[in-house]
Amino acid sequence: MAEGEGSLNELAHSKGWQNAADSGAELLRYLKEQVPQIYCLEMESNSQDEEEVVQSRLLHPLECFLFGEDPQEGLEKLKQGSTSSQLCGRVFKEGETVYSCRDCAIDPTCVLCMDCFQDSVHKGHRYKMHASSGGGFCDCGDVEAWKIGPCCSKHDPGLATVMDECVLELGLRERAEKLFRVLLRYTTDLFVWEENFELSAELQPRVKENTYFCVLYNDEHHSYDQVIYTLQRSVHCDHDEAQTQTALIDKEGRRAVKRGSLYSCQQAKNLIMSHSEHISLQPLRVEVLHSAVMAHQRFAMRVGAWFQKVIGYSVGFRQVFCQVALAPSAERDHPCLISRLMLHDAKMYKGARKIMHELIFCSLLMETEFKRLFAIEFTKHYKQLQKEFISDDHDRSISITAISVQIFTVPTLARQLIEEGNVIKVIVDTVMDLLHEYLDASNRFHFQGYNSERFYRIQVIFHDLRYILISKPSVWTNELKSQFLEGFKVFLGLLTCMQGMEEVKRQFGQHVEVEPEWEAGFSIQIQLRHILAMIQDWCSSDDKVLLLAFKECHKALMSCSNQSFQSEATDFYMCKHILHVRPYKVSQEPVSIHLPISRLLAGLYVHLYRTGAIENLHQYVDPGSCDFTYFVEHPLRCVVLAAQVSADMWRRNGLSLVSQLYYYQDVKCRDEMYDKDIVMLQITASKMDPNHFLMLILLRFQLFDFFNGSSSSKDQELLKQCNWLTEEMLYLLIVIISERYVPGISQVTKEDVTMREVVHLLCIEPMAHSNLVKGLPENESHETGLETVISKVATFKKPGVSGHGLYELKKEYLVEFNPFFYHYSKSQHSKAEDAQKKRRGQEGNDKALRPPVAPAFCPAFSSIVRLLCCDVFIHVLRRVLQRAVEDRATQWTEAMIQRGLHLIGQALMEEKSQLEASTMEEVAFDFSIKARRICSEHGKSLFQLLSKIKELPSLDGQKDMIKWILQIFEIVKCLREKSSPTASISTDMTKPEESVQDKEKAERKRKAEAAKLHRQKIMAQMSAMQKNFIESNKMLYDNMPESGTHGEPVAATESCAMEQRDLCVAVGPLRGSTLAEREVQTCILCQEEQEVAAQAPAMVLTACVQRSTVLTQCRGKILTDRADGTGAPYPLFMTPDLAVGTHTGSCGHVMHATCWQVYFEAIQNTTRSRLHAEPIIDLVNGEYLCPLCKSLCNTVVPLIPLEPLTLNYENAEIVGQHLTLPRWTRIVSARIKGLKSVTQDDEGSMDDGDTGLCGEAQPDFRSILSYGVQEPRKFSDSIMEMLAVCATTVYRVGLQTVPNELNSYVPVMSWNTCAFTIQAIENLLQGEEKPLFGSLQNRQLAGMKAVVQFSAAQRLKNSQSVVQRHFTDMLGVLLPAMSRENTPSLLEVDLFHLLVGLVLSIPALYQEEAIDLQPSAVSSAYNHLHILHLVTMAHILQVLLSSTDFPAVAGGEEGEEARAAAELCITVSQYTGGMNSDVSGSSVAERIRAGIAPFLRCAALFFHCLTGVPPPEELSSTAVASQGQLEALCSYLALPFNVFQLFQEHRETVTPLLQGWCENPAITKVLSGEMQMIRYPRKRNHLIELPEDYSALLNQASHFQCPKSTDDERKHPTLCLFCGAMLCSQSICCQTQLDGDDVGACTAHAATCGAGVGMFLRIRECQIVLMANKTRGSTYPAPYLDDYGETDPNLGRGNPLHLCPERYRKLHQLWQQHCILEEIARSLEVVSVMYTFEWHTF
Repeated sequence: MAEGEGSLNELAHSKGWQNAADSGAELLRYLKEQVPQIYCLEMESNSQDEEEVVQSRLLHPLECFLFGEDPQEGLEKLKQGSTSSQLCGRVFKEGETVYSCRDCAIDPTCVLCMDCFQDSVHKGHRYKMHASSGGGFCDCGDVEAWKIGPCCSKHDPGLATVMDECVLELGLRERAEKLFRVLLRYTTDLFVWEENFELSAELQPRVKENTYFCVLYNDEHHSYDQVIYTLQRSVHCDHDEAQTQTALIDKEGRRAVKRGSLYSCQQAKNLIMSHSEHISLQPLRVEVLHSAVMAHQRFAMRVGAWFQKVIGYSVGFRQVFCQVALAPSAERDHPCLISRLMLHDAKMYKGARKIMHELIFCSLLMETEFKRLFAIEFTKHYKQLQKEFISDDHDRSISITAISVQIFTVPTLARQLIEEGNVIKVIVDTVMDLLHEYLDASNRFHFQGYNSERFYRIQVIFHDLRYILISKPSVWTNELKSQFLEGFKVFLGLLTCMQGMEEVKRQFGQHVEVEPEWEAGFSIQIQLRHILAMIQDWCSSDDKVLLLAFKECHKALMSCSNQSFQSEATDFYMCKHILHVRPYKVSQEPVSIHLPISRLLAGLYVHLYRTGAIENLHQYVDPGSCDFTYFVEHPLRCVVLAAQVSADMWRRNGLSLVSQLYYYQDVKCRDEMYDKDIVMLQITASKMDPNHFLMLILLRFQLFDFFNGSSSSKDQELLKQCNWLTEEMLYLLIVIISERYVPGISQVTKEDVTMREVVHLLCIEPMAHSNLVKGLPENESHETGLETVISKVATFKKPGVSGHGLYELKKEYLVEFNPFFYHYSKSQHSKAEDAQKKRRGQEGNDKALRPPVAPAFCPAFSSIVRLLCCDVFIHVLRRVLQRAVEDRATQWTEAMIQRGLHLIGQALMEEKSQLEASTMEEVAFDFSIKARRICSEHGKSLFQLLSKIKELPSLDGQKDMIKWILQIFEIVKCLREKSSPTASISTDMTKPEESVQDKEKAERKRKAEAAKLHRQKIMAQMSAMQKNFIESNKMLYDNMPESGTHGEPVAATESCAMEQRDLCVAVGPLRGSTLAEREVQTCILCQEEQEVAAQAPAMVLTACVQRSTVLTQCRGKILTDRADGTGAPYPLFMTPDLAVGTHTGSCGHVMHATCWQVYFEAIQNTTRSRLHAEPIIDLVNGEYLCPLCKSLCNTVVPLIPLEPLTLNYENAEIVGQHLTLPRWTRIVSARIKGLKSVTQDDEGSMDDGDTGLCGEAQPDFRSILSYGVQEPRKFSDSIMEMLAVCATTVYRVGLQTVPNELNSYVPVMSWNTCAFTIQAIENLLQGEEKPLFGSLQNRQLAGMKAVVQFSAAQRLKNSQSVVQRHFTDMLGVLLPAMSRENTPSLLEVDLFHLLVGLVLSIPALYQEEAIDLQPSAVSSAYNHLHILHLVTMAHILQVLLSSTDFPAVAGGEEGEEARAAAELCITVSQYTGGMNSDVSGSSVAERIRAGIAPFLRCAALFFHCLTGVPPPEELSSTAVASQGQLEALCSYLALPFNVFQLFQEHRETVTPLLQGWCENPAITKVLSGEMQMIRYPRKRNHLIELPEDYSALLNQASHFQCPKSTDDERKHPTLCLFCGAMLCSQSICCQTQLDGDDVGACTAHAATCGAGVGMFLRIRECQIVLMANKTRGSTYPAPYLDDYGETDPNLGRGNPLHLCPERYRKLHQLWQQHCILEEIARSLEVVSVMYTFEWHTF
């Protein structure tokens, strides 16, 4: 049908619906006919074709009905009268990066999508980024979510009209309402469908066919493998099909697995259920649905997506949809449509849930009024929704309950829900209903045997309560007060069930058999931590609410049933004071750590004083009922319990109690547990008589008798416990008195509190920002307040290449250090004390850790300081010191004395500050008087005891503290006597102290003087001995020339130097001598020394052979060893793009070959014996770890000593006159031809005839021997064996084939790895701008020399005829007359590889039939010279042909080099015909010099390692200019600096060669542009350029689309740092086959891009992944750091990240140095886990 006819037909349908009496029924009848004809016609349908039909036959008619005309025209009209929405509303997918502004967000749940963030003001603020868990939406445009900048530039309303004023045309609105009502009801009915339902009359098909579908639903009980197995057994599909079906079920939530008759589908259902139940005791959910039902359900899903599109057209459409969704149902018992969907959410499958949630997001949550109405509906059904979520097994991210965060976090909405729906009560009631099963007979929770999964889901509900309380009200209405307090009472009911829960009782006799459950209680406590703080904040914002809340809390505490005592009150006497209290022993009776009501009461009480509401408390609570002894009882028991556990009294109760007390004092819980217990103790201390309070503490610590003198036990264990408890009791007193940093207890702010915490953390050691954050408590917004104070108290030290930045405390804040800071753990206390004592010692100060000056208590709590001067306090301290003076070793400890001294210091500082602030008559604090007076008549006053313990040798560590305390005593005495403190101290105390300091200084000075005299005496003795030696050996010194006085010796020295410089030549007849140095190595295994010699047992170097693409010029190319017509056959000829090379590296450690073999066998046996652990090394490929440095190795390179060679320069000169280049080429050609005729090798197509290259007669094939031969070197059997081992490994790894030491390519791969390793080292040195010689690490230099010597010796291990054939083939590239059919052209070969191959294989030409010969030193020198000259000229031609963009000649060419360059261009252009000859000679010369420089540098390294001739000094310095270095290179390689002279000196020989080279067809193709050519010098590879700001990478990842998947599921975008490709990792969609295995996208990419090695950046995880092959990889820190110098794996902290160039450079070096394998092995060894990541799926 034509397009116009189709549109008319659809318009006709829509007109018919409009004109029908019941348009809804008519529309449904149309769907009844059309939907089954489109959907579910077969098992698998073509989605694209299906979508086109749905669009034309279903959706287009619906849009025609909606607009009443052509939809395009209607939409244009609609756009003209509407405005865009101010709200963004983008729904986040799981894993999508979202941003939150720490400065402007109302709470942490307010987030922006990537696009809105980039265009907002918040980009310049303190922001956080993290991965979304899915289900939320962007808050851009929501004015209630942001303090400033609510809109980005795209959503800024500007001058646009208000959205609510957007009114649809009346007819359009009516049609929209009709259509939306019908379709939403249709969708709802099908979404809430159950298996036994029947289609409505309007949708019932006329003829019900017997076609059904067996539908399998997703659940979280069964694993992938279980579902695959079940499908294979039940519906008889193969593994691949079952795997595909399972993946789709997991993604979509359900899938039809069979289509057929009702009977066959029912049979399949039964089979699936029985098989799955057999596996996991729980059957899979399966339904049998009629094909018509399936068709309508699929269309309902499509309608849901269509709704989202249509709603986006206009605000008016959105409002109509919201009205329809929330409209009350006509049936009384039925809720509105949206409520029906919500209530059925837990039964819907994943795909339907997603559609429904997204529909709610883009409609109801985008309109303020409808959002309020929806929130009321949601709250109405809240309890039922949560109960169904608890029973559901799907994640919360796809549950309707997750929408609560979008509702409850809106401040105005939260207030309305409290006022209208009492949402606090609803939430708490829901929790109580769900936790009711855990209540015991005492109405307290007992979580023994709880279901952890179910319990976790219940805990999530607490998040909603926290959301509701995020923003405290600034204005309280009466309704808000009433409803809040009603909710508070219900919340107190929850806390009542927690008060005293899970009591513990000390275990006697034997260890507890079963550890009790404790995690559940503490997980609830952690959830309540912020809620309790927020409730207190809410209460404190209104005095009346605070007072009523305190009243309810007090009432709840008094009604708790667990407050009873076992005994009646008794009188206790001490220091003439009587305490009437009930006895209670924590060590014998039950005690609980969970006391939320007591702690809440303490918090509210402090707020009463802080706000001043305490004055009206008597109107609400009877003062007589405020029994503070009763209030403090349980917190005190809890503190005593912690002390007793610390004293090892509860060790038989197991680890559960230790863990509980750890969390009790840990930063996650201490705010509302330990800290509040201390506050309650401080409140009680301020209300009780100080003596009574201390007596109560002694009683509960069970130390009353110990300090009252009535304890006479001699049990050593009991005495040890008493000592420990005394230490803990004294520590508690220090905490009660000194910990005043609580707003309300003293005049401090939250900033002061944070600052003090930071100071004490930094007193332990310098810390990273993340460690500081971990040590600080977070508020409800996950903020610690660190940033506001850190710059005041600390200085930041930036990190280096590794590690992280550290904060160091400023010196002026060290005075605030309190060694008994109550948030220190035992280990932190010890570390901090040691660090501060060490610091004071380094600064030359005493080691007394004085109590810091604490802020004054608020008036209501000022009476706490009375504890420091009461009688019981003095008595306790006296008893502690007296035991030390009497040296009762079992009854005191140094820690006890230290705490006692600290308390004395606190008391004296308090008295001193009071005396300084007031007159003596006003000061009632009299600690110093009592300390001097009490028991002074017996010599046992506190002051007298202090003076005595100063002399105890066992208290040397406390002497400085005692001295300081005695000084303060004198200062206080002076203040009381009103004498001048300074004058008095100068006469009484300062002089002795000063005299001590003077004595110490004098002693140090005396020692320094003595040391100086001793040094002078030794120097004098040495000078005398020297003079004596000179006198004794005067003749020697007389013959020594002095500088500038004896000309002849100096001249002789200069001539020697000149001669030495002339001998710095590695090639040709002037080659320097190889020094016969004796090399001795030590085996790292047996530690025995041995000389490296040819006939000695082999010594080997650890080595790792690997394929490499570090130098590639065409990343992703795969080399093949087959010639395909045009390409060069690999591996004999390496392509010039260096696509894949074989690198051999070493860590430089040496072993005996026999030691290595024993070690390697032991490693294999040990590794095989580990049955479960994933091996770090690959045994099959011969891997092992270096015994010393643990580097990864897979072979060994035998150490072969340099052959000592000395040239006879006269003979060399004579030979040189005859063995010119033309003569040498003829002799070599004759030799090759002669050897072929001897061996009857007719292979190849050499030219016949007797004319050579220059037309002269060919010499005899044995004439090559006349220039000098010698016997070849002989090696020991073990060296020969190791040669084979190494060569086989290089062959196996390089060609990725099975090992075969007889293969003809074995020597070729040895030469190739030699050449490639040298090229890689030269590339590394050039990239780091280091000199060619002298800058290599020892391991690199040793490895390179060993590889070169190994490659040179390799020909001795192989068949000489094979090596001869390889030499012939390689020489064919340089001598076209000798080329064969498949010989590549110059432009298709890397000439340095060719140079190495020719130099190392030419000795094989000297092999006679039965005689082993090799060239003499002179013959080798000329062989090397002529090969180097030929290869260099060929390379010059390569560079010339690859550079076609030379500038034209500018006239007036100057210089011989420029003329020679221009002449060469003319010659080449004549032979090629396609090259421009009119070019600038100087520019050609300059380009040639630059192009051949890397080749010459590599050649210099090669010949240096081959011959051992030392290089010129110019090549060991970077100070020499490039011109000078090139001259030195040419000199070292016996090349003219003007390399063009080579073409002139050998013109007769080179001219036919040039012609032959240039006439190759490949060169014609290159010049005509048909073939790509590598340009020289080759570009140096670098890791890709990364953006400075990490958010740019995240932005790039957010737009990443998987190339093989169209769904919106979470992906893992991963960036290849070698080539910049963005890949989809860890996803089934992108898995491919590699060597018969299914591998992930990154693994497959690494195989081609990095020859198996990969370096990837996982963008959303901010983590580097290193890969070595399919089975091995490791993670590595990303080169992005936050402002605090720290990496952020998985964006856990979410701080802004910026690129660190140094760290990225280190990654680059890791790659260039071929250390990725080594790094992976090291990381796997450090992080050894039993079950590792399956790297092949990455």
